[in-house]
Amino acid sequence: MNLKLPSLLVVGFALFFINISVGQTRSNQQTLTTIVYNDNVNAPFTQKELAQIDEVYGAQAEKYVFKYPQRVKEIKNLLRNRISISMLSNPQDQKDCTLLSEVPLCNYYVNDLKRDIVFNPENFNPLKYLFNVNGLSGQMYRVDNTNYFIIIKSQFQK
Repeated sequence: MNLKLPSLLVVGFALFFINISVGQTRSNQQTLTTIVYNDNVNAPFTQKELAQIDEVYGAQAEKYVFKYPQRVKEIKNLLRNRISISMLSNPQDQKDCTLLSEVPLCNYYVNDLKRDIVFNPENFNPLKYLFNVNGLSGQMYRVDNTNYFIIIKSQFQK
C-alpha cells in the first residue's frame, strides 16, 4: 500500500504539469476573426475579371481557379472588395512603401506573362503580381514614378 501512494503522487503531479503546459499553449494562440464576404462575391465573374484570370492562369484556370468554389470566392473578394487604386497627389498622404516594380510577377501558369509598360488604373490586373494579400493588416504599394497607390485591405477588415 505504501508503494501505491508515491506512484499516485507522481502521476498526479505529471497530470498537473501537463494541464498547465496545455493551458499555456492555448493562451498564447491568437484567435483570428472569421472572414466575412460581401454579397457581391455571389455574382458571376464579369468579362473583365474572366480576362484577368485568363491572363494570369491561361489554360490552367480551370485546374487552379474555377474547380474550387472557395478560390473563386477569394478572387472575387480580392478584385471587388479588397484592392483599390488611389491617386494621392498630396505628399502628406503618401507613405514609403514597396514599389510595384519590386513585386514579383505571378508567372507560374503563363511563362511569358509581362509587366505593363504603362500603368493604366482602368486596365490594371492585380492578379499578375504576388502581392501580400493574406496578411493580418492591409498593404500599400506605389506605382513607380507616379502618385498612384495600390491599396489592399486585410481579408479580416470589414
